Amino acid sequence: MLRVENLVKSFDGERRRRRAAATGATDRVFAVNDVSFTVHEGDMFTLLGPSGCGKTTTLRSIAGLERPDSGIIEVGGQALFRSLEGQRVLSVSANERGLGMVFQSYAIWPHMSVFDNVAFPLQVRKRGQRPGKREIAERVGRVLATMELDALAGRQATKLSGGQQQRLALARALVIEPPLLLLDEPLSNLDAKLRESLRYELKRLQRELGITSVYVTHDQTEALVLSSSVAVMRDGNIIQLGKPREIYQKPNSRFVAEFIGTSNFIPAKVEARDGERYSVATADGSLALNSTADLAVGTDVIVSIRPEAVDVSAVSRTGEIPNEWKGTVVTRAFLGEAVDHVVRVGEFEIRARGNPSVSIRPGTDVFVQLDPDKLSLVPVD
Repeated sequence: MLRVENLVKSFDGERRRRRAAATGATDRVFAVNDVSFTVHEGDMFTLLGPSGCGKTTTLRSIAGLERPDSGIIEVGGQALFRSLEGQRVLSVSANERGLGMVFQSYAIWPHMSVFDNVAFPLQVRKRGQRPGKREIAERVGRVLATMELDALAGRQATKLSGGQQQRLALARALVIEPPLLLLDEPLSNLDAKLRESLRYELKRLQRELGITSVYVTHDQTEALVLSSSVAVMRDGNIIQLGKPREIYQKPNSRFVAEFIGTSNFIPAKVEARDGERYSVATADGSLALNSTADLAVGTDVIVSIRPEAVDVSAVSRTGEIPNEWKGTVVTRAFLGEAVDHVVRVGEFEIRARGNPSVSIRPGTDVFVQLDPDKLSLVPVD
């Protein structure tokens, strides 16, 4: 449905402006550096990363609001941008691409009613492409009903709540029936409770309507909840691309493990390998684990494990499982839906997250068990 291939977008660096006259240097800052991905029809594809990683520039390039240096952007097999060496540059203007876009700011027209806000994109189309008044009314009514805003069609847009305004912005993007919907952090201006509610509402709508979407966010939870696939970006590059569960459970780098959720990191060295079965040496003993990483014996690595994958027990299970360390609870924290225990094991402190009904007093000796299938092996950055 959407194909982005070898996309590059750069900007002039700060140093260039200071020394260009003297040296003619051409320092460049690559906001997007050779990015490629494919979004299949009906998928919700998320670009996730910290501020300045290039995710919004990528989205704006797809929308036609930024002109890339080079690469290919295609939607439904139709080229929207193509710039290859030795070929003439093709760049379809943003208003000719027919894509829906929802911004971080709702960009609602305050002098218009809810109905008129949604109808406006249809009313301003070229004469030959503009639907008739009856069709406009039907399409607007249908999308407002989907967004549960039909009872508010005559209300001034500025008199809606934040959540209603966000749904209005989404309705306005959907009414043109775009082949691709682009969403640039659309929930970031909402309070936490409303944001959580609208995540599930947006996911329901996306699945029911089968909308192919590209979503930009720095919110890890949002990405995990909404996405069919996630691309984690850093410094203009895609660091890891995969399903949300894969990204969370099997990060391919310390950056991904740290950015998405909370992880324990244990320095280690590969001491033995048999296919995907590894044995790694740590300061407090060996760990057995399974990994698809291709790492040679002797390689310095980091073992990563999520707190909820760490089991803490008062009873040893030596012989039943391969990885067990003895430790002492240092502290605990009640989180409502869970309890975190920090356990000191030798020179390491390991965080474990478990059922809130289990709370172990600091100073208690315990056994920490680490499932080999829940350990991730990543190279040292």
